[in-house]
Amino acid sequence: KQAVAYRQMSLLLRRPPGREAYPGDVFYLHSRLLERAAKMSPAMGGGSLTALPVIETQAGDVSAYIPTNVISITDGQIFLETELFYKGIRPAINVGLSVSRVGSAAQTKAMKQVAGSMKLELAQYREVAAFAQFGSDLDAATQQL
Repeated sequence: KQAVAYRQMSLLLRRPPGREAYPGDVFYLHSRLLERAAKMSPAMGGGSLTALPVIETQAGDVSAYIPTNVISITDGQIFLETELFYKGIRPAINVGLSVSRVGSAAQTKAMKQVAGSMKLELAQYREVAAFAQFGSDLDAATQQL
């Protein structure tokens, strides 16, 4: 929502629009906001804070300008899907589109093996389920072929 408000204000102020009418400095703005998540100085006790930006997509399009901007800044993303939620799958995480750049580095060897095979099996299941749906949409004569 912040990016949309920033775009509207920039257009009202007659700043030159860029891709999808967002101003050219929106990437800088997002990176600056996310860097505020903070890495604490040792004098203040050290540590860091994790930012969890929430990006609303239009019709699930993660290739739009703002989602790709934020994805390129962060160390990964959790992609939630409305369709999965309505099917009763909770949390409604699309594991095919969800990514972690540090996930495998923080996992044990056994966890990496299990997670890798599970993601592959889930992707194969979804592909077969999509074809099965297509098969049920065919008339009886075509199904006999």
